Amino acid sequence: MEILTLSDYLKNRYGQKVYKLALSSGCTCPNRDGSLGVGGCTFCSAGGSGEFAAPVSEAQHPDAQIEAAKAHVIQKMPAGLPPEKQKFIAYFQSYTNTYGDRDRLWTLYRHVISRPDIVILSIGTRPDCLEDDMLEMLADLNTVKPVWVELGLQTANDTTAARIHRGYPTAVFDESYRRLKSAGLTVITHIILGLPGETKEDMLGTVRHLTALDPAPDGVKLQMLNILAGSQLADEYKAHPFPQMTMEEYCSLVVECLELLPETTAIHRMTGDGPRRLLISPSWVTDKKRVINLLRKKIEEAERT
Repeated sequence: MEILTLSDYLKNRYGQKVYKLALSSGCTCPNRDGSLGVGGCTFCSAGGSGEFAAPVSEAQHPDAQIEAAKAHVIQKMPAGLPPEKQKFIAYFQSYTNTYGDRDRLWTLYRHVISRPDIVILSIGTRPDCLEDDMLEMLADLNTVKPVWVELGLQTANDTTAARIHRGYPTAVFDESYRRLKSAGLTVITHIILGLPGETKEDMLGTVRHLTALDPAPDGVKLQMLNILAGSQLADEYKAHPFPQMTMEEYCSLVVECLELLPETTAIHRMTGDGPRRLLISPSWVTDKKRVINLLRKKIEEAERT
């Protein structure tokens, strides 16, 4: 089983390590502002998955936000790495970053992607928030430098999607995926393993659904469901606790997911942990080193069979 990790992909393309900057565009989400619903998807905390993004205000210049984000990753860089060798992905992570005024977003993203230290613009959004004008904007930016669009599929099971208040059927994801790929954009798909009510076959079915798309997926993020304080799911879990996978079960399932994915699909994430101050369950995700070591062990075992 050959795996193309994100780190390897970036080193192959840029000849060095590339660091990710978690940023905020100041957008909200139609699943929060009342257009589709309020409170977001049930697994989303109040920060809209952007708890790691640098603080931002509407008056803050994007350069100031980038420098603040750099301060969070500077300790990960080799000592003495000169500025001209520092390369970054500008990742607009929180909420829905194609949901808002097109001109404002165009000005923001154009400025950011034009910086010499930014080599990739990565934009997290919903598949139901990609109108023609936004798709045109992304395609134009993609002529400057690579643009990645990170789409939250989470699950291909529409029953589960309704339960977590995702707000759109899987067919909408499929159509947005097709339009993005037709426009020449790179698409990274987010999948959550362990959503309430899902069986192992449901979760593997989501991966199979993704691999059946044409063209094959560019990248995938896999993550265990984190129950975070401030989310609707946290209230549900406290009232009616539901079983969650153990670390062993999760790592075994991830390997099965990886075996289904094409070797050309970059694996952007195999595990993830929410902010400790918000995490309710499962507690084992915070021991990231142990999780990664177990994943590596199981991948090596799968490669030998």
